[in-house]
Amino acid sequence: MGSNHKGLHSKLTLGGLLITLGIIYGDIGTSPLYVMKAILGVHTINADIVLGGVSCIFWTLTLQTTIKYVLITLSADNHGEGGIFALYALVKRTKVKWLIIPAIIGGSSLLADGIITPPISVSSAVEGIRTFYPTINTVPIVIGILFALFTIQQFGTKLVGKFFAPMMLIWFGMLGILGFLQMLNHMEVVKAINPYYAYHLLSIHPEGFYVLGFVFLCTTGAEALYSDMGHCGRKNIRISWIFVKTTLVLNYFGQAAYLIQHEGETLYSLGGKYGNPFYLIMADWFQPIGIVIATLAAVIASQALISGSFTLINEAMRLNFWPKVKIKYPTELKGQLYIPSINWLLFVGCVMVVLHFEESSNMEAAYGLAIILCMISTTLLLTYFMVMKRVSWYIITPLILIYLIIEISFLIANLKKFPHGGYVTLFIALVLISIMTTWFMAKKINKNYTKIVKIDDYKKVLAELSVDLSIPKYATHLVYMTNAGRVDEIEEKVMYSILQKRPKRADLYWFVHVNILNEPYRTDYKVTEIIKDDLFRVDFNLGFREPTKINLMFKEVLKDMVKNGEVDVTSRYESLNKNNIIGDFKFVLSEKFLSNDSDLVWHEKVIMNTYFLIKKFSLSEEKAFGLDSSSVKIEKFPMVLHPPGKICLNRIH
Repeated sequence: MGSNHKGLHSKLTLGGLLITLGIIYGDIGTSPLYVMKAILGVHTINADIVLGGVSCIFWTLTLQTTIKYVLITLSADNHGEGGIFALYALVKRTKVKWLIIPAIIGGSSLLADGIITPPISVSSAVEGIRTFYPTINTVPIVIGILFALFTIQQFGTKLVGKFFAPMMLIWFGMLGILGFLQMLNHMEVVKAINPYYAYHLLSIHPEGFYVLGFVFLCTTGAEALYSDMGHCGRKNIRISWIFVKTTLVLNYFGQAAYLIQHEGETLYSLGGKYGNPFYLIMADWFQPIGIVIATLAAVIASQALISGSFTLINEAMRLNFWPKVKIKYPTELKGQLYIPSINWLLFVGCVMVVLHFEESSNMEAAYGLAIILCMISTTLLLTYFMVMKRVSWYIITPLILIYLIIEISFLIANLKKFPHGGYVTLFIALVLISIMTTWFMAKKINKNYTKIVKIDDYKKVLAELSVDLSIPKYATHLVYMTNAGRVDEIEEKVMYSILQKRPKRADLYWFVHVNILNEPYRTDYKVTEIIKDDLFRVDFNLGFREPTKINLMFKEVLKDMVKNGEVDVTSRYESLNKNNIIGDFKFVLSEKFLSNDSDLVWHEKVIMNTYFLIKKFSLSEEKAFGLDSSSVKIEKFPMVLHPPGKICLNRIH
């Protein structure tokens, strides 16, 4: 299975290139809708600012998107999967503990910015209607479009890709042609490729440095591009990026050429209150067509971050950063998944952003501040990835220093946005960071206080219990899910459940362990017979993208074992055995609750109470394992952390 998947990712096909256009470039591809407009704002058009701005855009797309992401970061794939958590899973092997900090901050920031990308893209496009109807309220239209987009997610990106790919081909074609036609009127704009113009703007112009906050918007989709690598493959992304970057650069330079010809004017005088250079470079007859194409492209732009968010949360669950939530696999295509809870949470977040900011110009101020934190986090993790790959230090050091200087400059410039709306994405990121940190630390505390015992110490009593007719039979097959990593060990609470919490006599005992691997696609299992004809252990080794359907998988294992004559699963009751009826199966799952006897330090109390509160909203263990609830018994166990010392009591006679 793994090799097939590798083949899929190394294939370069025309279809693959088209689907890549449809799924991956939406966010970065729609930035011409608002970047130049954001750079100019309400100021008078000045040739120095325009040339400096477009020079900054060209070099940002070259250094940040092309070199850092498309060439370097895409090489850091985890069996074909990309994204900050896939990168963290790779560098985790270096055993550097603090790397978890950039992983959690980066993942949370990317998700937080995912809540503002759909509103800003769709709003910027829809506001083009105001060229014809200046008083129209675009908020309901934007919310309606977003609702349609989030509703179709459940059908998977295969359906979406079929429509999106040709649409994005038209969009990028339109970007290139519109820009090129404007450049013909003022070819001098090409000189902005010289980085001197960017330097001139940043160093000499009084507000020049803070223009970087708006220039940065041209590369915000680079992180989503990396997250979505699993959907399309590295080669398809690298080749299609040549076409995408060419059309983006042509459009930005075309907008700059148009603006320089109108030096001394303002966007307001050129196109009214909602003057946008993106629409101003279009011929009047073409504007209605352009608005429709731009709106469809903006809807597609949101897709890259939505599917990237699903990938991110799935990986966060595997790394114990996120509570278990329901995952659906809408198509047979590898890498396709849909998480209903995240889909609708993102939708609610997007609607709140639209209602709060109302217009795209207000959203520009909030956009980008969180995503730059994600990019800095990726740079830090990438450093360790290169160390792991034994890249020479004289290559790593200058490379990482250059990117840290670029990204910290972007961060400082973006900090100016904080009071103007940047606080929104940072607040969302902080909430997500809190959830991930709490979940991870609670799981760690949980693990530290789980007592593991040797199965050898219990073999004799289990064998005797199995044939002790004085105890009523609990089930023919009794199955326990276990977290114990070693075959010869088991949690103490499992033995307590079998022997003391109402002794459970069964003909066969099964211990089932699920091991989630660092690679995406694998389904192996191993069976160990611990007590002959009495106790078996089954270990499932599953890739982090494989659905955890233990019920179905366990049945397959039994079928295989019966075929090989390793086990007899027929009922041990005489009448049923005679008629070859399969015995009953009972799964026992344990659910912990915080014991009142726990003597917790204040921070542990906060972490564990928050953990149990979040747990109420997460997927139950039986659903997470894909078990049939009719055959599951949930047992509650008190979790005693730091049991109090000896209590001194005096007996009175």
